[in-house]
Amino acid sequence: MASTADEDLRAAESAAAVDPAGPLQASAPAGEGARGSAWAARLLVAGLVLAALNLRPAVTSLGSLLKEVRADLGMSGTVAGLLTSVPAFCFAVFGLAAPRLARRFGPAAVVCAGMAVIAAGLALRPYAGGVSGFLALSVLALAGIAVSNVLMPLAVRRWFPDRVGPMTGLYSMAIAAGAAAAAAGTVPLAGALGHSWRLGLGSWALLAAAAGLLWLVAARRSRTDGAAGPAAGAQDAPRTSITRSPTAWALGIFFGIQATGAYIVMGWMPAIFRDAGVSASTAGILSAVTMLTGIPLAFVLPRLAARLPHQGVLVVALACFGLAGYAGLWLAPAAGAWAWAVLLGVSNSAFTLALTLIGMRARTGGGVVRLSAFAQSTGYLISIPGPLLVGWLNERTGGWDVPLALMAALMVPQVAAGVLAGRARTVEDEL
Repeated sequence: MASTADEDLRAAESAAAVDPAGPLQASAPAGEGARGSAWAARLLVAGLVLAALNLRPAVTSLGSLLKEVRADLGMSGTVAGLLTSVPAFCFAVFGLAAPRLARRFGPAAVVCAGMAVIAAGLALRPYAGGVSGFLALSVLALAGIAVSNVLMPLAVRRWFPDRVGPMTGLYSMAIAAGAAAAAAGTVPLAGALGHSWRLGLGSWALLAAAAGLLWLVAARRSRTDGAAGPAAGAQDAPRTSITRSPTAWALGIFFGIQATGAYIVMGWMPAIFRDAGVSASTAGILSAVTMLTGIPLAFVLPRLAARLPHQGVLVVALACFGLAGYAGLWLAPAAGAWAWAVLLGVSNSAFTLALTLIGMRARTGGGVVRLSAFAQSTGYLISIPGPLLVGWLNERTGGWDVPLALMAALMVPQVAAGVLAGRARTVEDEL
């Protein structure tokens, strides 16, 4: 029998729905019957997966080639740390615009534009001709990722109201798969393309271009059918400012600290392994292992979270895996490299748990819109200093002991905030 929390989640999902079939599915003409609805459903699923595949390669493709990029562009350790902090800054700033853009233009059109921006940024940044140009075009690509980051939970909640858990797991798996593919595949791609790091990094623009074409079809169908987007229904949200909700703040802090750890690992773990004597290609594969570990967990965690009366136990368990991984990197980074990569991959699945909690801690569609934008933007703002501080500490101390100690210490506030966010309540109740 499902638990009370699971029943509450299902009730929240139903409250968010305008039509159980979702807007694009419901819009098929009656004469087309189930075939039109099934086609629309497949289009939406494919669009969500392909878009999710593009939400991390801009970040993870850089880690394995960071030494080459720094050497070629004359980039200091502090600037490299800034580069690893840029994703969090962009996700925080540009993510705030996503709900408003979705209400005005429709979510499919916004995601389509986001994919086009990602493709342009990734294709052009290796040829910018300097550190400032590389950073500017990275910001361009990350702006496209930012709006999609916010719209993914909203699209799932609106288009698949009776399958929030499985669909959250599916697109979370796709995010992890895209991150892993970019981490493991960028060095071999660069080698196959004449040992050019520029071509290796720029090749990921093709994946974003393919996603943009698919979302162009979805956007055209959405306009033709007059379908409402997932950001519609924001009028269901309470009028009181969401900043007065303790749960929203707890979720934002939890999201921010887990994002700090995730972006430090994605940005710096290959460098930690390479400084320990691991080859560039192996360091990239180890980074990919960390991402791949999250794929099965992305499918399991949302289902498990929905069946627990309090998700704090999952928060604590994931933090324990992270502490073990950081301890291993400190004591024997090369000798136990594969084990540490897996342990940190399990710990980084806190991202999937955070996305799941966004859907569970709001009862209405409008509540999900506001909570997603607030939690992600607040969280990414919190995460900005972390990667930059790690780069500065590494440069000042000449090693990784102090940065690793910092990363382990961050697990304490992450657990505290996550336990508070895991309580069975909604932001509507608090407002």
